Amino acid sequence: MAPRIKLKDSALEKRLFNRRVIVVGLLILGGFVAIVMRLAFLQIQSHEHFVTLSQENRIRLRPIAPPRGLIYDRNGVLLADNLPSFRLDVFPENVPNLNDTLTKLGRLIEIKPSDISRFQAQKKQNRIFDAIPLRYQLTEQEIAIFSASRHHFPGVEIQASLNRFYPHRELLAHVIGYTGALDEKDIKRVDEGNYLGTTHIGKGGVESFYEDILHGQVGHEEVEINAQGRSLRVLESVPPKAGNNLYLGIDARLQKVAMDAMGEHQGALVAIEVNSGEVLAMVSMPSYDPNPFVHGIDVKSYQALNTDKHHPMLNRALYGQYPPGSTIKPFMGLADLESSLPLGKDGIFCPGFYQLEGSGFRFRDWRRGGHGTVNLHRAIVESCDVYFYQLSMKLGIDRMHEYLSKFGFGVRTGIDMPKERRGVLPNPEWKKRVYKQNWYIGETINASIGQGYTLVTPLQLAQATAIMARNGKIIAPRLVKTTYDPGKNTHESKTPFDVGEVTVANPDNWKKVIAAMHDVVQGQGGTARAASAGAPYQFAGKTGTAQVFTLGRDEKYNEKELARELQDHALFIAFAPLDRPKIAVAIIVEHGGHGGSVAAPIVRKVIDAYLLEGDHDIPRKLP
Repeated sequence: MAPRIKLKDSALEKRLFNRRVIVVGLLILGGFVAIVMRLAFLQIQSHEHFVTLSQENRIRLRPIAPPRGLIYDRNGVLLADNLPSFRLDVFPENVPNLNDTLTKLGRLIEIKPSDISRFQAQKKQNRIFDAIPLRYQLTEQEIAIFSASRHHFPGVEIQASLNRFYPHRELLAHVIGYTGALDEKDIKRVDEGNYLGTTHIGKGGVESFYEDILHGQVGHEEVEINAQGRSLRVLESVPPKAGNNLYLGIDARLQKVAMDAMGEHQGALVAIEVNSGEVLAMVSMPSYDPNPFVHGIDVKSYQALNTDKHHPMLNRALYGQYPPGSTIKPFMGLADLESSLPLGKDGIFCPGFYQLEGSGFRFRDWRRGGHGTVNLHRAIVESCDVYFYQLSMKLGIDRMHEYLSKFGFGVRTGIDMPKERRGVLPNPEWKKRVYKQNWYIGETINASIGQGYTLVTPLQLAQATAIMARNGKIIAPRLVKTTYDPGKNTHESKTPFDVGEVTVANPDNWKKVIAAMHDVVQGQGGTARAASAGAPYQFAGKTGTAQVFTLGRDEKYNEKELARELQDHALFIAFAPLDRPKIAVAIIVEHGGHGGSVAAPIVRKVIDAYLLEGDHDIPRKLP
């Protein structure tokens, strides 16, 4: 039997087809509506947003670092300059393969491992679209070589910049400091927005202390760029505001005189203008050239400086702490007169030693045979130790501490330099806090001649000398004299300010101590008499010798048999002229031996240069 054939249902198929057409039509219509809605969203509602994105792809906002303020001495001698140079900048955002690019660049121009390590360190702390310097101070030949192959290096550009330069090199390195590359620690302490485009910041000295004044205000420019990140044209620019210039109280000529006078000696010298408190000279020997630090000193050279046993990078004037030795005796002498103790009135007999009752130990005088009968005047002039040993027993350590602190011992002077050290002015509370030990009477005796725990900085010693020259008036020492704003063409004085006074019950006591200091240098038997020979002016001073190590009870100091590093430090303080003091000076010559024969002649040269040569001899540029 033949199979039955099912006939097609045309009506059903037509209905199915129509339904499918409607569904597809609805889908197409829905898609079209969605596209229209999306276009409306993109072109109408989000128009401004996407125009901005488009502009950001075409325009880059670049910061313009401000020119750093210049630094001059009190007479207009330029101490810190800005020199134009070219550097190689990398924009990591526009570099397809950074490591490959660095390798290829190294084949074209010299790129040291230190350049790479500095670049990588800065890359970690910068944003990806920031320019990062790879090489500084490109030569003309390097610029030409890179320019010829520039199209191979997207995201790499040559930029003009101003680099710090110190024309007098070692002369003022410790005073001025230097600028170095910004690091992560620096960024945390500054306004990051104002340092966009800036690669360097002050490191040490006035460069660091006055960073806010020297830096200025950042500017910016809108730059049109192509797909490779190359600059095409500047669309708009807001210029930066240059940093303010600094004029120091330092006299560069006097600084050079002092440094030359110290020669090969290690140590420090500080000279202060008595009437204003301005620092005229601040020498620390040995010194160093700050210029290699500006763009990153090489590892070998830095290690050589850092491991040098003479510590050339240490600012001894501010951070060195030394026993003041006998230079503390005039201040002790004033305490003697002010206390109205019998010792100050009647004097003592010096047999060459002092011995406590019930003790077999003798505290020796520097003169083995003693000084005989000694009053305060002669004790200062001849630097009799025994007089001050006995004076300490009358005053006691607490009164000594209280009086010496008035002259700034044991406290910071407040100078405009970072991280000034305070020295040590000991007392029982200090020893208990630091060493967890009791105070002994022998330590009071040692403190009376500036030995034992007592430590001062050369700056403190110069400041105390200036206070003595002013009869007690205290003026905070300052390095910066004025600042100059080039934008406003205005000067602002930074003249030091009065911070107090050492009061005395009897003003004649100043005259008595200063008269003794005068006889130290220009009287019979003075310990620095030789240094005053031929001086056309009257001045006052005090020698000091500070022991580096302690002698045994029966040992005798023999300078010729000692290694140089074990010889005594030589100190000297002075101010001049006697009637109207203009300059106060303090010096310490490490392992120099004797203050009168080594330290005092150096100070004499400095005072002569300041008082006798005068401003008319000051050159505009140092040789």
